[in-house]
Amino acid sequence: MAVVEVVVVVTNLRTLLALCLWLPLFVQAAVLPEDRADVLYHRYDGGGMTIDGPAVLVRKSVSEKVSLSGYYYADAVSAASIDVVTTASPYTEDRDEYSFGVDYLHGKSTMSLAYSNSDESDYTANTLSFGISQDMFGDLTTVSLGYAYGWDDVGKNGEADFDEEIDRRSYSLGLTQVLTAEWIMAFNFQAITDEGFLNNPYRSVRYVDPTVAQGYSYQAEVYPHTRTSVAAGISTKYYLPYRAALGFEARYFDDDWEIQAYNVGADYTHPIGDNWVVTTRVRYYSQSEAEFYSDLFPYKDAQNYMARDKELSDFTSITVGAGVTYRLPLSGYTDSFTGSATLEWDHIEFDYNNFRDARETGVGAGEEGLYSFGADVVRAFISVYY
Repeated sequence: MAVVEVVVVVTNLRTLLALCLWLPLFVQAAVLPEDRADVLYHRYDGGGMTIDGPAVLVRKSVSEKVSLSGYYYADAVSAASIDVVTTASPYTEDRDEYSFGVDYLHGKSTMSLAYSNSDESDYTANTLSFGISQDMFGDLTTVSLGYAYGWDDVGKNGEADFDEEIDRRSYSLGLTQVLTAEWIMAFNFQAITDEGFLNNPYRSVRYVDPTVAQGYSYQAEVYPHTRTSVAAGISTKYYLPYRAALGFEARYFDDDWEIQAYNVGADYTHPIGDNWVVTTRVRYYSQSEAEFYSDLFPYKDAQNYMARDKELSDFTSITVGAGVTYRLPLSGYTDSFTGSATLEWDHIEFDYNNFRDARETGVGAGEEGLYSFGADVVRAFISVYY
């Protein structure tokens, strides 16, 4: 966890993996998840960072009412990002995550319980989550509630005595509604509270220092010990007569660090013959800065809380992506044995509006050019249903 960017990038990548392996766009409550096995390889490359590794998911029903699942995710991080090269040395590290879950079906309700553990050299995260969903109104409406509790241990490489903790709580509400035979819509709301050591022990802020040649020096970041955030989103899918589909999503985020963000996105799915499916998508994201963020503080200890994490700055990103899925010829083995192979690619352009490239020389402190970079995310996975 040598820079907080690793946490941000890995978190985003884990979300993408969850969407690929775990979560259909709209969840139906009154059926158990399908028995399936997935094997995935992912790779993120951009901004001086490379993150790649495998993921494996297995789901299996043990009765008509109980389904078990297990998940393993690994990544290797090679970091020489702008944060690293300006204040430290490039580094590599590995992370492993395990998750186990059970789903129980009772009438038109499904209850889910899961535990996950993520471990790296200086950070251990544990999460216990519970969810319940209910079908109603002729199975056209699904309401879901969720709660998750996480407890993390934060360390610091090279300092054996450094030991901090974080407690996380998440509350979620979801509503899925079938509007017509071709049109479905979902609304989701989430509230999160974090308490503990919320900044990164390696990250620094810079402040004006006329006593040094470069015009600025560094000191450690200091964050508040609490954070409360809320997010609300809506997504919809419309199925076209020729087996294609149009999708749209929008999400708004707000927290007590004065960060406000929103994203909008659209996707199109198109079948080719009986065995091929092609998808395209675009997504736009915009975020305001945290109230205690600054690219360059006026002097040392300028305020109680200080951050220069570019992920807390004012920035935008645009994602364009495409994917192709091929239906594997597995039906000859058993009547219920099917599978697919998928390759997906996304390109993301990040533009920071008040985070400057401190690697630039020959200009005054705070006059460097604004930072931007592009990143590519590739996911290849095989899914088998049995």
